[in-house]
Amino acid sequence: MSAGRDRTVEIYRRHLSSGRALISEFTGGHVESTATGARVRTQQDEFLDCGGYGVFILGHRHPRVTAAVVEQIHRNPMSTRLLLEPTAAVAAEALVEVAPPGLQRVHFVNSGAEAVEAAIKFARAAGRTRLISAIGGYHGKTTGALSLTARPVYQDRFRPLLPDVAHVPYGDIAALAEALAAGGPACVVVEPVQGEGGVVIPPQGYLLAVERLCREHGALFVLDEIQTGLGRLGHWWGADREGTTPDVLLVGKNLSGGVIPVAAVLATDEVYEPFSQDPLLHTSTFAASPVAMVAASTSIAVLRDEDLVTRAGQLGAVIVDRLREVFDQHAPHLPTEVRGAGLLIGVEPPTPHVAGDLVLELYNRRVLVNHSLNAGGVLRLTPPAVLTDADLEWLFTAFADAVRVVAARHAPVPERTS
Repeated sequence: MSAGRDRTVEIYRRHLSSGRALISEFTGGHVESTATGARVRTQQDEFLDCGGYGVFILGHRHPRVTAAVVEQIHRNPMSTRLLLEPTAAVAAEALVEVAPPGLQRVHFVNSGAEAVEAAIKFARAAGRTRLISAIGGYHGKTTGALSLTARPVYQDRFRPLLPDVAHVPYGDIAALAEALAAGGPACVVVEPVQGEGGVVIPPQGYLLAVERLCREHGALFVLDEIQTGLGRLGHWWGADREGTTPDVLLVGKNLSGGVIPVAAVLATDEVYEPFSQDPLLHTSTFAASPVAMVAASTSIAVLRDEDLVTRAGQLGAVIVDRLREVFDQHAPHLPTEVRGAGLLIGVEPPTPHVAGDLVLELYNRRVLVNHSLNAGGVLRLTPPAVLTDADLEWLFTAFADAVRVVAARHAPVPERTS
């Protein structure tokens, strides 16, 4: 059952979000109806989805994931939570097989923020009551996760948050060392690349240095790979780029296959031991539902069987190079940095105003991209690894056209001559 466009907007205005309804008026009131691969269709048009906040590494409705979920719905969609359930066992084994070495325990949850909350409890159970995260990092908006997300615009209305939380500059090992030395046992939570921070790539060796400092100070090392994991960076994990192994690794977004929400926490035996011994210590009614579990295990199989992790790295390099060429050719007076790792790509024009114009011009050409939640002046592209040649041509043509329009709008004013 679905509502038409006008009724959908009205229901949003009255019952969901008047802010979302208002934004819809500026974007033509499009309402999603179907989606396949990199394409999203509305009642009026078709869009190329290079946004989706990092969820669609397999595109929309990948046939293998969709078929597995539908089959499971007809067999056993929701478990009793009392009996052992085999799809959870299969998904856990599949995840451990592709995880960094040493991470043998899996705790499934429903969302990335829930994974962060679980990691905070893992740290508390291990006696690490201080939390340290990076400025610009994004870890979710539930209360514990929000304490780590160092952005006043999200935090201020909800204070007081968790106590004993410190934020240090991302990529700054000296600052982290100082924070670790300043108090008792700590838990350090960082991302291998800051996605919502504006696709910030740390200096080479940063994660290894974080791991070393955590070992020296007896701190728990949590790597938040909710956005970066499972192929997004052209590696299975951001941890693989430097060969680091955290105590806890957070998984989300791409684990869903773009079909069913699911996330997970991977941990060492030592960290997970209290939760293994007492399975009621941290629970969730809907976590590890059979439909989510088959989505997770099938998504991992698709990534492996179709070699999409490698393809993400290759496609990302092509896209970054082409977008740099577009800006060099059509907007040399608007110095714009294009940076990325795999299919996590950031485009940073000289001002947030230019960035906003570019988002709208891409939208007018039916290409969806995202602003970065912690860096509004950075466009973020997280396209699927199943982009076709036709999809790429659409993307590059739309970017060239959009950049030409924006460049003309922000052309330098000629100097007046006497």
